This record gives sequence, structure tokens and C-alpha cells, in this order.
Amino acid sequence: MGIQKKEIQNIAQFLSNPKLEIPLFQRPYKWTTKNVIQLIDDVQRFQGDNPYRIGTIVIYKDEKGNNKIVDGQQRSITFLLITKAIQTKRLQSLNNIPLKNRIAALTSFVPSFKNEISFKNIQDNYREIERKIDRVGEAFIDYFYNKCEITYFVIDDVSEAFQFFDSQNSRGRDLEPHDLLKAFHLRELEGSENTISEMEVANLVDTWEDMEIIELATLFADFMYRVRGWSKGNSSRYFTKKDTPLFKGINLSKIGNDPYTKIYKMADEQIHDKAKNGNATQFPFQLDQVIINGSYFFEMVTHYKNMIDTIKSLRNGLSTEAQDIINTLDNYEGKSRTGDKYIRMLFDCAVLYFMDKFGSVDLSKAIEKIFIWAYTPRLTYQSLQLATVDNYVVKELNFFRIIRDATYKEDVINYPIPEIREDYESDKTSDLKTMFKKMHYYAVG
Repeated sequence: MGIQKKEIQNIAQFLSNPKLEIPLFQRPYKWTTKNVIQLIDDVQRFQGDNPYRIGTIVIYKDEKGNNKIVDGQQRSITFLLITKAIQTKRLQSLNNIPLKNRIAALTSFVPSFKNEISFKNIQDNYREIERKIDRVGEAFIDYFYNKCEITYFVIDDVSEAFQFFDSQNSRGRDLEPHDLLKAFHLRELEGSENTISEMEVANLVDTWEDMEIIELATLFADFMYRVRGWSKGNSSRYFTKKDTPLFKGINLSKIGNDPYTKIYKMADEQIHDKAKNGNATQFPFQLDQVIINGSYFFEMVTHYKNMIDTIKSLRNGLSTEAQDIINTLDNYEGKSRTGDKYIRMLFDCAVLYFMDKFGSVDLSKAIEKIFIWAYTPRLTYQSLQLATVDNYVVKELNFFRIIRDATYKEDVINYPIPEIREDYESDKTSDLKTMFKKMHYYAVG
């Protein structure tokens, strides 16, 4: 690891660095007033003679000598907001002249923001900081700048900087698996043959960050992770940090000439050739394909986010029978129970996988077959947990493998699904039972 510098700096030393930057590809400022209050309260609680270590800042020093913050931007921006509030509200009343002069000189590090999330959180947090700063004593301000410290790492290779970011945060409690994947694939952009500009990187990340945190987590955990796992016959219950290798693959600029990579290289070359001629086209993503590291990863995430949005609003173009199925799933009495939500997720995943491979032609017929397969456990098991659904896929009837192995969509549409011959009585699933009877998949009684 090419760590150029590691040192302990107090807050004043850190903010005095005129070369600090927050790169365009960093995520928005997402700290809330709760985070800010917690930071200030922690400083007050530890205030005394001993230093208080706030956290780690990881810097990538580029070829121009700029210090780009790779890890620690949320804390860094909060330090700036506290400084702005102290300069505006308290500076003139300070009796400690060296401290007063030092704070007055902290004007060199001024980041810019484009994301609306950042704007809102900065405004909300600054108002809260103003209220808190009005009530603290001069001793707090002195302690904050001179005794509060960060561990400051400078790394002169961006790949190693992101690798260090990965290693630091993979042990943390708050970083989600998709955050680690974002850092990994940003790192993979460095040194690629088809290098994209910093603005293009920023646009990729903006699209990513435009998705809500819950939306991103759901996209990976409920859909992409489970489809990739189930299609291979693997248990796929919970998406954790240990599962991130599922979304790390090949770097087209660095991979060798293994035959299996040629199809991806050919697609990449065609896309760039068309782009040069003004005919932009998208990479032909498949949910079970090898992951293409870098920019294609971000494009893939956006692609499947849009597909899932389409599935959630399925109506137009479907047959009457398929529309009846979707209406039933959206409205039957038990749809909000935990087990029923797992079954709906199973249904949506299978529809997504079918559309991903065969498109929307004959989607109505596929929906009919997937409905019978996915909701059979709902009518035959009294209690449904995630483990029940996972076991049904992996150990009983894996429809994802059927879709994966199919050469033609008819192989899926015509696949025989057994009729229900044993069920349990529940008023909350009566509409589902009616659909099964109507479709001649209910043989009980």
C-alpha cells in the first residue's frame, strides 16, 4: 500500500490545507441534524485536557498535488459548517486572540455542490449548528480546533486510495454493501483504455445518488442479488458485505485474452464505435452475465432500476388474464403480510429475469406461469418466512434455473407446474385461490 503520509492532525491543521478538494464523484452530503447534534454533543462530553479522536480522513494526492477526499467527506463538510457558524456568530466575541486569528484564517477550503440532497442537508444542518454554537463556551471552540483530531492518510495512487477506503469501511457498521461496490467500481475507472472525464464520472454517480438509500438497498438485496444467486441454484437470503464479490467482475482494459471475454470486448468496441458516429447505444446487460467493472456497472444499476420500475407499474400491453393476476396481487386481503411480501418479491424477481432474457413479447403468458409457480407456497404453507421462500427455490422448484437454461421463451411458458392438491384455509388468500381455480391449477376438493 503506497501510503505517502499518515499523521494525526487537529481540526485547525486539517482545515488549513489549501489543497483539499471534494471530488465530483463523491456522494452527496447526507448527514442529518441528528448526526451533527451527535458530533457536537460528543465533543462537549469529551472536552477536557485529553485529545478526542473524531475519525479518519483518506486523501488521494493527484498529479497536480490536489488533495482529494476519498473517505471522510461527511465529517469534513460538517467541520466547515461549524467553522462558518463560529466565524459568523462567535468570532468577534472571542477573548483568545491566537485562537481568534487562527479561526479567521480558515477560509481556503470551500467545496462546491450540485446535488439537491447536499443543498438541503447543508441548509438544515447549518441552522442547527448555529443554534448549538450560540450556547457553547469559548473553551468548547478552543477544544474543537486544537484538541479534536483526525487520522490523516495521504495516498498518491487513486486505486490504492479506494482500496484503503474499502478495507477501512468493510469493518465498519454503517457502510452498506452497495457503498463498497460504488467505491470499488469508481476505482476500476482509473487507467481504463476508454477513460471518461471527471464530469462523466460525476454524472454516473449523480444518477446513482439520485436513488434513495432504501431504493438502492432494495435493488441489490431483493432483486439483483437474489436473481444472480437463485439462477445459479444458490441460497440467497440476505445481501451482506461478504456477497459484494458477486458484483465484481472483469475490467475490459486489464483482462487478458481468455475466450469467454471476447464477446464483452466486441460489445464494448461496437458501443464506442457507434458513439463516435453519434449513435449512442446501451451495453446488452444480462442479470446473470459476468459483471463489467467501472462505468458499465453504474449503467447496469440504472438499467435494472428502470426495469424494476416498469415491472411495478405493469398494466399496458398485457392480456386480460395477466392484468387480472396483477390486480389480484395488488389488492388481495393478505398482500401486506410479511410472508406475502416475500412471495411478491419472488414473483417480481422471476418476471424481471424473464424480461431480462426474452423481453416483453409473450410476457403475459410468462406472468401466468410465474404466478402459479411463485404463489403455490402461499396456498400450501400456513407460515412463510424468507427461509421458506429460499428453500422453495433452491430445493423444490427453481424457476430461475428454468429461465436461465431456456433457449426459447416457450421453454418457460410451457413448463409444467403441478396443480395444488393440498392447501390450508385462509380468508386472506381467497382471491388467490379463485385465480388458481380459474386457471385450472387447483385440484383440491
